[in-house]
Amino acid sequence: MPGRTARTAMAGRRSATSLSGARTRPSRARWPPRSPSSRASMSNLRGPDRQTGEDPVRLVDSHGHLQADRFDGDVDAVLAAARAAGVERILVPGWNLGSSARALELVERHAWLDAAVGIHPHDAARIDDAGWTRIVGWSGDPRVVAIGETGLDYDRVFSPIDDQLANLRRNLELAVDTGKPAILHCRSRAGARDAQDALLAELGRFGGDPPRTIVHSFSGPVDYARAMLDLGAVISFSGLVFRRGEEASADVARIVPADRFLVETDSPFLSPPGAPRGRNEPAWVGITARWLAACRDEPVVEIGHRLVATYDRVTGRP
Repeated sequence: MPGRTARTAMAGRRSATSLSGARTRPSRARWPPRSPSSRASMSNLRGPDRQTGEDPVRLVDSHGHLQADRFDGDVDAVLAAARAAGVERILVPGWNLGSSARALELVERHAWLDAAVGIHPHDAARIDDAGWTRIVGWSGDPRVVAIGETGLDYDRVFSPIDDQLANLRRNLELAVDTGKPAILHCRSRAGARDAQDALLAELGRFGGDPPRTIVHSFSGPVDYARAMLDLGAVISFSGLVFRRGEEASADVARIVPADRFLVETDSPFLSPPGAPRGRNEPAWVGITARWLAACRDEPVVEIGHRLVATYDRVTGRP
């Protein structure tokens, strides 16, 4: 995630890429909806402040980095646009020490936001014991509903793989200790399954009682999705699904149980079709929700109700 000062010294190297592991100016995949009714409803929601037919669509954004530099100075306007678009909750994950602290500052000011604290694989080699102690302390805050963003990135190796694995293990252990879900980033090298296989192996170390997890910005084949679902994971879809090479995501969307999916923006990255490139916002999460509805051939209004219910359950909201 781009940033300076406490957020990270890696800003320059990340200026063209996102924490999701994808370039910010991709080619877009075409994704024809599966039914005429889905196609018609898609035309009714292309951005903020839209609804379908008579019923507004309830939305959540399970992953938005609102503490990123790109939102400096206008985060209140970004949140107002999200509210107008029907977004009821936004989960703001940290990726290092500074961004975790800023996530807590945001939820202090905006009660309808939730925070996550943790260390991204890119920053795995840059967190010392004192910093980790602060993450552990913050993890007990009731406004912190998840641990992360953590995981593995074998595509862009900004921290050595051994450091990534050690970092993942202690984030997962913290998730177990707190009873909060771990938000997992997982990117393999092009054409490989190395990070996914390593992640499954790490979760397998917990035996029959793995930590609860949210697979952030899902990317991968159906068998990987099934393996994660077998471990109790919730699958979160982002604007990544619209990119060439991610066609398997539609098959995954069709097989995920009705109470095990979420949608996200990964703001300010991964803009979906119809959203401005360069700065995605939570207000655009409805486009991915409609993609999900089209893949499953289900009404988007029903999808919205499920998204809210799943988010509330996973984050422990009453």
